[in-house]
Amino acid sequence: MMATDPLPLAQALIRAQSVTPASPAVFDIVEAALTDAGFAVERVTFAAEGSTPVENLYATRGNGGRHLALAGHVDVVPAGPAEAWTHPPYAAAIDGDTLYGRGAQDMKGAIAAMIAAASDWAAADGPGRVSFVITGDEEGVAVNGTEPLMNWCAERTRFDAAIVGEPTSRERLGDTIKVGRRGSLSATVTVTGRQGHVAYQHLADNPVPALLAIGTALNATLDDGSGPFLPSNLEIVSIDIGNPAWNVIPGSAALRFNVRFNDRWTRESLKTELTARIQAAAPGARVAIDWESGHGDAFITRDDALIAAVTRAVEETTGVTPELNTGGGTSDARFIKDHCPVVEFGAVGNTMHQADERTSVEELRRLARTYRALIDAVVAE
Repeated sequence: MMATDPLPLAQALIRAQSVTPASPAVFDIVEAALTDAGFAVERVTFAAEGSTPVENLYATRGNGGRHLALAGHVDVVPAGPAEAWTHPPYAAAIDGDTLYGRGAQDMKGAIAAMIAAASDWAAADGPGRVSFVITGDEEGVAVNGTEPLMNWCAERTRFDAAIVGEPTSRERLGDTIKVGRRGSLSATVTVTGRQGHVAYQHLADNPVPALLAIGTALNATLDDGSGPFLPSNLEIVSIDIGNPAWNVIPGSAALRFNVRFNDRWTRESLKTELTARIQAAAPGARVAIDWESGHGDAFITRDDALIAAVTRAVEETTGVTPELNTGGGTSDARFIKDHCPVVEFGAVGNTMHQADERTSVEELRRLARTYRALIDAVVAE
């Protein structure tokens, strides 16, 4: 039984509206809770050139032994129309066994559960060292969050392992642990032609056929998967011409795509492959490719001892044997993996980013018990 109940803290965090980037008010709540548990807290602000400054938090307690980082974010996506919610999105209302609110699953609930677990560990004078790496810039552009915070930490300490509290479970708490993620790569392809009248096509240069050929080439299979990874997939997310007229050949046309790729590719090797496809599909066309920054390569954690320790703790507290998985979108684990082995484990994520985001109160408390077991399992590994 946990001495510290994560529910009041989860409610306080949800009520502190922190649409990305997170406001200082939510960090005030985190700092107070961790200070009460005996953690030394530092709040660090980063501001990449041309961006909005973002606050982050680092807290640590203990010395000697293995050093575990508990990582996550307190920023959330916008709630959308309030009328779409059964309960106000920032009221943290409890209805039966259900806690409603933006961030209940992603991931203020997990932050509260981690702090509750660490508070119990601290009260028991547990072994090893536990630190928190908490960002206010995960749901946004993610340039002033975990990546610079981990670099800041690296100048001061070394982590042996990290747990990210993303909502990894699919149907039941404990059924999935993320041991890696596919990479992500996005780009805009623009074909420039010459505008003209459709009845005088010889005086124009229609860019649309070239763009369609490029789209077909991009949609060809990239690979058939790799070990624990699904096949890479490329999705065209928009085609933009902006031509409302029936009798005008447009002067340019563009498409945007995103690729989720496995470890058979790096960002650079994938760029090379896709560039070659684009050039072969539209020889002679005036084509520009604008690659987006801010994404990451695929990665997988190969620390068998860490994975075994986390698996054991999850089994003991939930009664479920977790599947090791690499699916889903990107997370801040892509920055942490450059500093130490990292796995992700958290709540069921079936309502994250939706109206009526919610979690079971009992599941929240079970998640705290699991994090408590994870701390002991990893620092004693």
